[in-house]
Amino acid sequence: MLRSLTLILVLWLSACNLLPDRSAEDQQDWSANKFYSEAKDKLNEGNYAAAIKLYESLEARYPYGRIAQQAQLETAYAHYKNEEPASAIAAMDRFIKLHPNHPNVDYAYYIKGLSSFNDNWGMMGFLMKGPLKQDMSERDSKASRESFENFKELVTRFPESKYAVDSRQRMAHLLNVVAMSDVHIARYYMKRKAYIAAANRAQNAVREYPRTPATEEALYIMIKAYEALEMYDLRDDAERVMRINFPDSHFLVDLPEVGGKKWWEIWK
Repeated sequence: MLRSLTLILVLWLSACNLLPDRSAEDQQDWSANKFYSEAKDKLNEGNYAAAIKLYESLEARYPYGRIAQQAQLETAYAHYKNEEPASAIAAMDRFIKLHPNHPNVDYAYYIKGLSSFNDNWGMMGFLMKGPLKQDMSERDSKASRESFENFKELVTRFPESKYAVDSRQRMAHLLNVVAMSDVHIARYYMKRKAYIAAANRAQNAVREYPRTPATEEALYIMIKAYEALEMYDLRDDAERVMRINFPDSHFLVDLPEVGGKKWWEIWK
């Protein structure tokens, strides 16, 4: 009995594959507006894959005009919402190249920035922010740098854009993410007693991103690395900067006063 049911199911599926694609036939007489309306409905429903397919069909059938241009923008947005950042970025790059003076080109830069902005990782985000507890800055900072540059392009070229305020806020966050990436690397070097590499990486964070929260720990790493290298003048310089800029830092609990006696000097 089970074998008979299996055979019937296989035959039924085979027959289905032989039937013509009714959706393609139904779309034969669709206008550009009809394609756009149907795609927009799918987009609003959250059926992003279906929306992308309809937008692409629209552009293939009606490649010119305002509706086609809007479809290109919304295709990129659908890729972004469907957690396909590479496709979203590629679609927006194409749009910017084809329509550099389009009135909504600021939106293209904004979606490019969002697509490489690692604040929402889908299932990986659940793992990294949940069970695995990985900070955003502990990952490869390349995407964060690219996202920053896209937002920077937007606010530089379109300072009055309605996306500018949000872009600036994200830039501030991304700047600290990139700075903390240097700090994580510096920590790694410290654990392996590669003190010169640790000091250089922490110094880079302080020099390149001086107004970010990461500066506090970067200065602390510089102090500890120079201490280990017996480069006391550089250590004291870094500590003075830290005490001036972060007088209440919890890292200072681990440090003696600058110029004070070291633990091995208490008997002198």
